[in-house]
Amino acid sequence: MILNVLALPGDGIGVEVTREAVRVLQHVAAKWNHQLNLSEGLLGGIAIHKTGTPFPEETARLAASADATIMGAVGLPEFDNAPPEKRPEKGLLGIRAALGVYANLRPVRAYASQIESSPLKNHLVEGVDMIIVRELTGGIYYGTPRGISGEGAETRAVNTMTYTRSEIERVARMAFQLAGPRRKKVTSVDKSNVLENSQLWRRTVTELSREFPDIELDHMLVDNCAMQLVLNPKRFDIVLTENMFGDILSDEGAVIAGSIGMLPSASIGAQRPSGAWVGLYEPVHGSAPDIAGQNKANPLGAIGSVAAMLAYSFRLKEEAAAVETAIEAVLESGQVTADLRPTGAPATTEQVGRAVCAAIG
Repeated sequence: MILNVLALPGDGIGVEVTREAVRVLQHVAAKWNHQLNLSEGLLGGIAIHKTGTPFPEETARLAASADATIMGAVGLPEFDNAPPEKRPEKGLLGIRAALGVYANLRPVRAYASQIESSPLKNHLVEGVDMIIVRELTGGIYYGTPRGISGEGAETRAVNTMTYTRSEIERVARMAFQLAGPRRKKVTSVDKSNVLENSQLWRRTVTELSREFPDIELDHMLVDNCAMQLVLNPKRFDIVLTENMFGDILSDEGAVIAGSIGMLPSASIGAQRPSGAWVGLYEPVHGSAPDIAGQNKANPLGAIGSVAAMLAYSFRLKEEAAAVETAIEAVLESGQVTADLRPTGAPATTEQVGRAVCAAIG
């Protein structure tokens, strides 16, 4: 199979973890005799430095012509006080919108070998296996009007949370479809007790659920969901929610996995005739500039994102399963980075990447 893949290393540790993700992808392509056509582009702070914009036109062109994109983190402290259009995160929002990837899938899994890495008690974490399905191209991050106006005590900031029924339906449909082969349970998360936006969300999801009579649906307010993720995370299978709530809740899920460096994600949109999805794949963590360039970062979230890419954008189930099995084998071997090994000698970013390749065989 021909795999046309764009790599966007981004900023900080994004460069290091993306390098190991690409290493694993190249290894898989060689083992299964696929032709990997790999290109690289600029996104985020590095793109601002080199082109003056966080999402250059050349990157947009490369992303549009690729079958899938693997991405590192974006963001640098030097841009913290920059206007929104000159911040690295604007590039992230831009590429999501350009590719039309409207659903972000964030699996949260407690590996048996890493139970002790979670600050939660073992009996709460053991057996956790959920997917957080976050709507990605609507809500308060994209809504208008937005901005800051006025001066002095009258300075005013406005952001708009907005959704249409069709935007809610398409991401909810994906959640129900994902639940089918799993435990057949969807938990829809909103704030319908105070937000009209959430009232439309709840009504739309409820009506759509009638098309999936074998899937159990329950609703939960977002503040309660945040609490239940800590008190009883095993109750969840598929968690469906809007953009901002999903951003926050999925990072909370990192507590269960033991490290935010463990969490992959897949942002998917239109489905091709082959059944494969247009996809943007990235680890959940940030750019961590304090450890950038030190070969310390955990690359398993990025490598797990490669497994998702193989599964969703290329329909290569065997190859995806091999990567996931190799990640588990490396975790069991104890050859992990410092975030997962508080005592003893940790492995480097590169050593973990090479260990995953060796485990694949």
